[in-house]
Amino acid sequence: MGTMKPEIEAFFDEPTNTVSYLVWDAATRKAAVIDPVLDYDHRSGEVDNRSADEILARAKALGLEVEWALETHVHADHLSGAPYIKAQTGARIGIGEHVRDVQKIFRPVFNIEDMKTDGSDFDHLFVDGETLHLGNLQVEIIHTPGHTPACVAYKISDAVFVGDTLFMPDYGTARADFPGGDARQLYRSIKKLLSLPGDTRLFMCHDYKAPGRDEYAWETTVADERKHNKHVHEGVSEDEFVKMRETRDATLAAPTLLLPSIQVNMRAGKFPPAENNGVHYLLIPVKMKH
Repeated sequence: MGTMKPEIEAFFDEPTNTVSYLVWDAATRKAAVIDPVLDYDHRSGEVDNRSADEILARAKALGLEVEWALETHVHADHLSGAPYIKAQTGARIGIGEHVRDVQKIFRPVFNIEDMKTDGSDFDHLFVDGETLHLGNLQVEIIHTPGHTPACVAYKISDAVFVGDTLFMPDYGTARADFPGGDARQLYRSIKKLLSLPGDTRLFMCHDYKAPGRDEYAWETTVADERKHNKHVHEGVSEDEFVKMRETRDATLAAPTLLLPSIQVNMRAGKFPPAENNGVHYLLIPVKMKH
């Protein structure tokens, strides 16, 4: 059962450079959506579901039953479309168990008193090494902390959905400077992924077209990453990586959608409760510099 390979289709959201995936078992037509995007206009505060609808329309055309909406982590650069996927299909929303750590870190940042920090907004919290079944497919959860405490990768036969832990070889690796991030942990998580067989396919959550590359790309292999990844190819030591990553991260601006994304995504994609006028509001913490 564990050797059966998944069918995979990618959906690229250019405004957030995010790749979502529709993954299914050809025999049973059972499917999962990995890292779905909610379309959110930061300037107007308007949201719609066109990206999720595109995935769902494709699933319907293929005769698939979507059972899971799987998050690789609490994203800081886009809002999750998982609740919409769940509402339309009855799918369960899953994420790594260390989302509790993310909730505990950010609850005081936004002073969110109504949110629990036990992960109960999600339908299932995965532990490292856990497996779930998607029809005849076996999905293995690999805990990959470093970018965030809650990061996980989903391994299905020879395909691994790595979230933000790795990028394409010519772009490198994820930042590790968010609260709860850790460059040393990130290095060790990457090495765990790169210890898989060389022909293992790796599917990215983002791509930004590295300098000199004209097209977006989001699929590579363990062997290519080992040989060519600009940050963590073979021969790069842990200390060298940590020094590079921390130096680079100190120069990076916060993602445009960091504040709305975190406070929505750590609630499993749900917005804060509406006020008495029926409108949902997101918070912007303001810090005065002295």
